Amino acid sequence: MSNQEQSSLERFRLKRNLERLRAREGRGTELVTLYVPPGRQISEVVAMLNNEYGTATNIKSNTTRKNVQDAITRVTQRVKLFKQVPKNGLVIFCGAIPQNGPGSEKIETYVISPPEPIQIYLYRCDAKFHTEHLEDFLKEKETYAIIVLDSSDASFATVRGKSLDVIKQITSGIPGKFRAGGQSARRFDRQREAKMQEYFNRIGEHADEIFLPIENLKGILLGGPGPTKFDFEKGNYLHYTLKEKILATLDTSYVDEHGVKEVLDKSEDILRRIRYVEEKKIIQKFLREIGQDTGLASYGEEEVRRQLNNGIVDTLLLSEDIDLVRVTTKCNACDYTEQKTMKPYEVTEYEQQVSNSSCSKCNVPSVAISETIELIDELAELAEQTGTNVEVLSAETEEGQMLKKSFGGIGAILRYKFNG
Repeated sequence: MSNQEQSSLERFRLKRNLERLRAREGRGTELVTLYVPPGRQISEVVAMLNNEYGTATNIKSNTTRKNVQDAITRVTQRVKLFKQVPKNGLVIFCGAIPQNGPGSEKIETYVISPPEPIQIYLYRCDAKFHTEHLEDFLKEKETYAIIVLDSSDASFATVRGKSLDVIKQITSGIPGKFRAGGQSARRFDRQREAKMQEYFNRIGEHADEIFLPIENLKGILLGGPGPTKFDFEKGNYLHYTLKEKILATLDTSYVDEHGVKEVLDKSEDILRRIRYVEEKKIIQKFLREIGQDTGLASYGEEEVRRQLNNGIVDTLLLSEDIDLVRVTTKCNACDYTEQKTMKPYEVTEYEQQVSNSSCSKCNVPSVAISETIELIDELAELAEQTGTNVEVLSAETEEGQMLKKSFGGIGAILRYKFNG
């Protein structure tokens, strides 16, 4: 897979892991967080952890002391598995997590591979895991501004990653090109020109107010019907730092939200790195293959799984809102396995059913659940085995919602038509 396609899956996994870690709460200050940046020596980290283990002997509560020392021991064991700190650093979370009230604590350990090099060296023992330094990697760093205008109205918007936000819409108050009775043409034109200058100044003021505070503003796209946008661009109505960021001036039919989306559609080359546009292009290709009945697209778990197993899927499309798990049961007598897809909350009841049943192959009552894996991960692993691209689409966009609601959250663009 390309780095772009990998990042979609990796980003989803990081987001999901951080959501789970944020939900974990310890009993007292028993949860250990460790961030190790690249370049640190493993021996140095182990020595620090041994020192923290010794310091933990001073904790008065026997339960807290034991849980903290157990967590430090687990973290030390994990660190020792590495000969050197990975290129992007190492992040480990470990601690006693209550399972069902006091006394039910269980040590849980999570090792995270940062998507980019981390800079911080941190050891913290607290009632929560400190995920904030990883959450920075989920923030979209590049923002584009959009201004769509004509002589009557103007709209201001931003696109950042998967999020399109129409922030403000204003009207010009400029009269039409036909003057009222009794006015001379010259006088009317002067008045209209003055109002246009005032309108352009207002557009510039709103743009400065909205866009100047935005960090990492990558560029500005101007759009609108007719020549008004070019007149605005030629003047000095924007702050000079914003004017320098104008990337393109594009024709549109509208100046409202539809006009903003027209600008996006016509700026795909410029915005190709923005996830909003990437997802739109992916879904449009998928819908085109479905609509034209080319045989190069399919949807639904079972159909897509069959095509993954046959190695004919070029791109696997998954909604991040898929809330299903794949459960494997295995007979300990004959090794026969079966798999089912279900909601996570159904697993416990299914486990009880399985424990009271016999193997459908050898009829021996020796069946148990051997594995439970999230459906997204299971399908992604199938895809990776055959070099299939994986795209995890957000549910925040119209395209992502369409994939989930209309196609069950699972779709595929195929390498070639398959009739098997």
